[in-house]
Amino acid sequence: MVATLRLATPDDIEVLFDIRTSVTQNHLSREQLHELGITAQVLAEAIGNGPCVWIAQWQQEAVGFAMVDREQGELFALFVRPGHEGKGLGRMLLQQAEKALFERHHVIHLTTDGDEAVRANDFYRRSGWVCTGAVDERDVRFEKRRMS
Repeated sequence: MVATLRLATPDDIEVLFDIRTSVTQNHLSREQLHELGITAQVLAEAIGNGPCVWIAQWQQEAVGFAMVDREQGELFALFVRPGHEGKGLGRMLLQQAEKALFERHHVIHLTTDGDEAVRANDFYRRSGWVCTGAVDERDVRFEKRRMS
């Protein structure tokens, strides 16, 4: 089976929402995303100012994505549809996001749910990220330093 990455376009906005709302851990509904300010218009502007969003495809089906904030040095989102975990797609997306962020930053970061039962935390640790502490009562910050 072949996995590929490609840059997202404005035509992918509904796919991004579909992937994001399909996950079971750290699930947010479209309404909750909108309440957080994550709207189609915001995504369209980010993609227009990109490159900042990459889509992972499995057999030409969009099944995951990663989004970065290049100015802030932040991995903003990384999600893979249920049923497609364990295929290396998350790793491919993470490597692409890290590459883009390390072009501008020596230290990059992300915020995620601090619950140790959340699989993403172990995934980031195995990928060289270090948890640096709590952001609030629920979330934690991870950081990764560029290797010299």
